[in-house]
Amino acid sequence: MSAVRVGLGVDVHPFADDDAGRECVLGGVRFDGAGLAGHSDADVVAHAVCDAVAGAAGLGDLGSHFPDTDPQWKGADSLAMLREIVRRAADTGWRVLNADCTVIAERPRISPQRDAMIRALSEAAGAPVHVKATRPEGLGSLGRVEGIACLAVALLEGAE
Repeated sequence: MSAVRVGLGVDVHPFADDDAGRECVLGGVRFDGAGLAGHSDADVVAHAVCDAVAGAAGLGDLGSHFPDTDPQWKGADSLAMLREIVRRAADTGWRVLNADCTVIAERPRISPQRDAMIRALSEAAGAPVHVKATRPEGLGSLGRVEGIACLAVALLEGAE
Protein backbone atom coordinates (compact mmCIF):
# COMPACT_ATOMS: atom_id res chain seq x y z
CA MET A 1 0.00 0.00 0.00
CA SER A 2 1.32 3.43 -0.87
CA ALA A 3 1.35 6.46 1.37
CA VAL A 4 1.34 10.15 0.52
CA ARG A 5 3.03 13.02 2.28
CA VAL A 6 2.89 16.77 1.83
CA GLY A 7 5.83 19.09 2.39
CA LEU A 8 5.97 22.87 2.67
CA GLY A 9 8.91 24.96 1.50
CA VAL A 10 9.60 28.67 2.02
CA ASP A 11 12.52 30.73 0.80
CA VAL A 12 13.37 34.43 0.83
CA HIS A 13 16.36 36.25 -0.65
CA PRO A 14 17.21 39.95 -0.72
CA PHE A 15 18.24 41.61 -3.94
CA ALA A 16 22.02 41.73 -4.39
CA ASP A 17 23.86 45.04 -4.41
CA ASP A 18 23.65 46.75 -7.79
CA ASP A 19 27.36 46.26 -8.34
CA ALA A 20 27.29 42.52 -7.56
CA GLY A 21 26.60 41.62 -11.19
CA ARG A 22 24.31 38.71 -10.26
CA GLU A 23 21.69 37.47 -12.68
CA CYS A 24 18.10 37.12 -11.52
CA VAL A 25 17.19 33.42 -11.75
CA LEU A 26 13.71 32.26 -10.78
CA GLY A 27 12.50 28.73 -11.40
CA GLY A 28 15.59 28.13 -13.51
CA VAL A 29 14.76 31.01 -15.86
CA ARG A 30 16.76 34.23 -16.22
CA PHE A 31 14.91 37.52 -15.76
CA ASP A 32 16.05 41.04 -16.55
CA GLY A 33 17.02 43.14 -13.57
CA ALA A 34 18.94 42.77 -10.36
CA GLY A 35 19.78 39.30 -9.11
CA LEU A 36 19.28 37.95 -5.64
CA ALA A 37 21.95 37.61 -2.97
CA GLY A 38 22.84 34.10 -1.91
CA HIS A 39 25.49 31.40 -1.86
CA SER A 40 24.12 29.48 -4.85
CA ASP A 41 22.32 31.16 -7.77
CA ALA A 42 19.75 32.30 -5.14
CA ASP A 43 16.77 30.90 -7.06
CA VAL A 44 14.08 31.29 -4.38
CA VAL A 45 11.55 29.32 -6.43
CA ALA A 46 13.72 26.24 -6.90
CA HIS A 47 14.83 26.49 -3.25
CA ALA A 48 11.25 26.53 -1.97
CA VAL A 49 10.37 23.49 -4.10
CA CYS A 50 13.53 21.71 -2.84
CA ASP A 51 12.50 22.34 0.77
CA ALA A 52 8.96 21.14 0.09
CA VAL A 53 10.23 17.88 -1.44
CA ALA A 54 12.81 17.37 1.30
CA GLY A 55 10.22 18.03 4.00
CA ALA A 56 7.69 15.59 2.57
CA ALA A 57 10.37 12.90 2.30
CA GLY A 58 11.59 13.55 5.86
CA LEU A 59 15.01 14.66 4.62
CA GLY A 60 15.45 17.86 6.59
CA ASP A 61 15.93 21.16 4.80
CA LEU A 62 17.89 22.63 1.92
CA GLY A 63 20.68 23.92 4.16
CA SER A 64 21.39 20.46 5.57
CA HIS A 65 22.00 19.12 2.05
CA PHE A 66 23.67 22.16 0.46
CA PRO A 67 25.17 24.27 3.28
CA ASP A 68 26.14 27.83 2.46
CA THR A 69 29.43 27.18 4.25
CA ASP A 70 30.46 24.62 1.60
CA PRO A 71 32.35 26.19 -1.31
CA GLN A 72 31.13 23.36 -3.56
CA TRP A 73 27.72 25.07 -3.71
CA LYS A 74 29.02 28.60 -4.41
CA GLY A 75 27.04 29.84 -7.43
CA ALA A 76 25.39 26.40 -7.85
CA ASP A 77 22.51 25.87 -10.28
CA SER A 78 19.43 25.46 -8.09
CA LEU A 79 17.71 23.22 -10.65
CA ALA A 80 20.62 20.79 -10.21
CA MET A 81 20.01 21.00 -6.46
CA LEU A 82 16.32 20.20 -7.05
CA ARG A 83 17.22 17.18 -9.20
CA GLU A 84 19.52 15.99 -6.41
CA ILE A 85 16.86 16.39 -3.69
CA VAL A 86 14.38 14.48 -5.87
CA ARG A 87 17.00 11.73 -6.32
CA ARG A 88 17.63 11.58 -2.57
CA ALA A 89 13.89 11.36 -1.92
CA ALA A 90 13.65 8.53 -4.46
CA ASP A 91 16.52 6.73 -2.70
CA THR A 92 14.34 6.64 0.42
CA GLY A 93 11.29 5.39 -1.48
CA TRP A 94 9.49 8.66 -2.26
CA ARG A 95 8.34 9.94 -5.66
CA VAL A 96 7.20 13.49 -6.38
CA LEU A 97 3.61 13.57 -7.66
CA ASN A 98 3.38 17.34 -8.07
CA ALA A 99 4.36 20.68 -6.58
CA ASP A 100 2.79 24.11 -6.51
CA CYS A 101 4.47 27.39 -5.69
CA THR A 102 3.62 31.04 -5.27
CA VAL A 103 6.22 33.74 -5.87
CA ILE A 104 5.74 36.90 -3.79
CA ALA A 105 7.37 39.89 -5.48
CA GLU A 106 6.71 43.37 -6.79
CA ARG A 107 9.25 42.72 -9.54
CA PRO A 108 10.14 41.14 -11.83
CA ARG A 109 6.81 40.32 -13.42
CA ILE A 110 6.53 36.53 -13.45
CA SER A 111 3.75 36.03 -16.00
CA PRO A 112 5.83 36.62 -19.16
CA GLN A 113 8.11 33.69 -18.27
CA ARG A 114 5.81 31.57 -16.15
CA ASP A 115 5.46 28.81 -18.75
CA ALA A 116 9.25 28.53 -19.09
CA MET A 117 9.54 28.30 -15.29
CA ILE A 118 6.91 25.56 -15.19
CA ARG A 119 8.77 23.58 -17.87
CA ALA A 120 12.17 23.94 -16.18
CA LEU A 121 10.94 23.08 -12.68
CA SER A 122 8.76 20.19 -13.89
CA GLU A 123 11.70 18.68 -15.78
CA ALA A 124 13.97 18.99 -12.74
CA ALA A 125 11.36 17.55 -10.36
CA GLY A 126 10.27 14.79 -12.73
CA ALA A 127 6.66 15.79 -12.02
CA PRO A 128 4.30 18.70 -12.71
CA VAL A 129 5.24 21.91 -10.92
CA HIS A 130 2.83 24.83 -11.14
CA VAL A 131 3.95 28.44 -10.67
CA LYS A 132 1.88 31.47 -9.83
CA ALA A 133 2.68 34.88 -8.41
CA THR A 134 1.26 37.59 -6.25
CA ARG A 135 2.34 41.11 -5.44
CA PRO A 136 2.70 42.30 -1.84
CA GLU A 137 1.08 45.61 -2.90
CA GLY A 138 3.80 47.74 -1.32
CA LEU A 139 3.59 46.09 2.10
CA GLY A 140 6.72 45.20 4.07
CA SER A 141 10.21 44.48 2.79
CA LEU A 142 8.92 42.57 -0.25
CA GLY A 143 6.60 45.45 -1.10
CA ARG A 144 9.56 47.85 -0.86
CA VAL A 145 11.28 45.64 -3.47
CA GLU A 146 14.02 44.55 -1.08
CA GLY A 147 13.75 40.90 -2.13
CA ILE A 148 11.63 38.01 -3.34
CA ALA A 149 9.93 35.18 -1.45
CA CYS A 150 8.40 31.91 -2.57
CA LEU A 151 6.11 29.38 -0.88
CA ALA A 152 5.88 25.84 -2.24
CA VAL A 153 4.04 22.65 -1.43
CA ALA A 154 4.93 19.20 -2.76
CA LEU A 155 2.98 15.96 -2.77
CA LEU A 156 5.01 12.75 -2.62
CA GLU A 157 4.01 9.10 -2.84
CA GLY A 158 5.89 6.20 -1.35
CA ALA A 159 5.76 3.17 0.86
CA GLU A 160 6.03 3.85 4.58
